[in-house]
Amino acid sequence: MWNFRPILLVEDDAIDALTVKRALKHLNFHNHLIHLKDSREALEYLKAEANTKPSIIILDLNTPKMNGFELLEIIKFDERLKEIPVVMLTMSEASQDIDKSFKQNVAGYFVKPIDFDHFIKAFDAIYKYWALSELPSDR
Repeated sequence: MWNFRPILLVEDDAIDALTVKRALKHLNFHNHLIHLKDSREALEYLKAEANTKPSIIILDLNTPKMNGFELLEIIKFDERLKEIPVVMLTMSEASQDIDKSFKQNVAGYFVKPIDFDHFIKAFDAIYKYWALSELPSDR
C-alpha cells in the first residue's frame, strides 16, 4: 500500500529539500522520507535488494553526477523499478524538458513553486493522486 512505503526525494538543493520536508510534515505525511542528494546515490539505493522500494520518487532534473533524465531512463528500463511512479520537481519550465519527461513515462511534472503555499498545493495534489491510485500487486 502506498501510504506505508517510503518517499524517495532526489534533490541536491538543501533549501528545496527542507521545503519538501516541511510540506510533507504540514500535510501530515506519515511516510518515511529518504532524501538523497544526487541521482547516482538514488540509483544505488534503488538497486540494493535490502532497501524497501519507494512508493514514489520525487526527482529534480538538475542533480550532480547524473541528471534526472539519466536516472529516469534507467528506472524505466529496469523491470524491478519501472512501475515506481516518478514525479519531476524542478525549476525548469522549458517545454522540451516537460515533453522529454513525459516521453520517458514520468507520472507528473511540477515546476518548483516560489512560495510555501504553492509547494503545499503541489504536494497535496501528488499525495491525493497516489494515495487514491491502485498499485500493481507486486509492489
